[in-house]
Amino acid sequence: MSEPALNPPVRLTHLSHGGGCGCKIAPAVLEKILADTPFSKGILSQFPDLLVGIESSDDAAVWQLNDEQAIVATTDFFMPIVDDPYEFGRIAATNAISDVYAMGGKPLFALALVGMPIDKLSHDTIRQILSGGDAAARAAGIPIAGGHSIDSQEPIYGLVAIGVVNPKQVKKNNAARPGDVLILGKGLGVGIYSAALKKDKLPEDGYRAMIASTTQLNTPGTELGGMDAVHGLTDVTGFALLGHALELARGSGLRARVEFARLPVLPFVAELAQAGFVTGASGRNWASYGGSVELFDGCSDWQRAILTDPQTSGGLLVACAPEAEAEVMALFARHGFGQAAVIGRLETGPAGVVVTG
Repeated sequence: MSEPALNPPVRLTHLSHGGGCGCKIAPAVLEKILADTPFSKGILSQFPDLLVGIESSDDAAVWQLNDEQAIVATTDFFMPIVDDPYEFGRIAATNAISDVYAMGGKPLFALALVGMPIDKLSHDTIRQILSGGDAAARAAGIPIAGGHSIDSQEPIYGLVAIGVVNPKQVKKNNAARPGDVLILGKGLGVGIYSAALKKDKLPEDGYRAMIASTTQLNTPGTELGGMDAVHGLTDVTGFALLGHALELARGSGLRARVEFARLPVLPFVAELAQAGFVTGASGRNWASYGGSVELFDGCSDWQRAILTDPQTSGGLLVACAPEAEAEVMALFARHGFGQAAVIGRLETGPAGVVVTG
């Protein structure tokens, strides 16, 4: 089969209507879609070995095999967030594997999910995407052992990621406790970066920061799984910091209090947000859950844009006992997460999120 004739070269981000985790269906729309499906009707009671299913909007499913082992299974895929095919593959694979870490698990292997417009992309470009995914998997110490491919209108890539965890060390997003400290592992702003990149306004240093952040594996998750003082764990992706903090708060029946001034933010993000580089997904996120969020007086549009910015391969959000704060922060530092920060706490009160200045 001959290579498709491509002249001039195609920019990956111009082949898709959205990119990265910003492609996610908006939270409110997804809730309506799933409302009356079999997934929402007491699936845990029907399958006692299913420790985590869809009931809490958690990061992965967990199936218990025996007293010491449970399988963690997840899948994630999306359209290009960058034009470099190799980096697109790395980002998508890193993002998918993150959900295993977010359950406190250890990755075992992965399967590739590939949808490519064969008439628009060269075989070499597609090979580079797959090579990037393989590089991320190898960095996690796992193989991509197979997968499935289709001819699609837009380029899509991701993984099914399989891991293992001790059933007693599964970390859910609905088990936080009053007084828990909230710690965020990575800086925010990937969606804002992607909006600037599409318009050729992202500084070179910003692009490098984007790649570094989105290809950094959330490896602390496995060790966080072994810490009794860590009560809740999730990763921040397409629903943004507010959306995933809200899931944690609602699931735990608590109120999350987040301090905007303490949020770790990637370089140039504040300036880019003030210049109007915001994704459509940011607005859809706010429309979906803004009614459950209380913002501080004087919160500007650009500050709200950071709070609702869809993250691709974002950081872990940890809820831990106050006495474990130093240990968790040291763990992040040991794994090279220099922007990890304490961003707030959980308290009793109506389930929701309160953001202070």
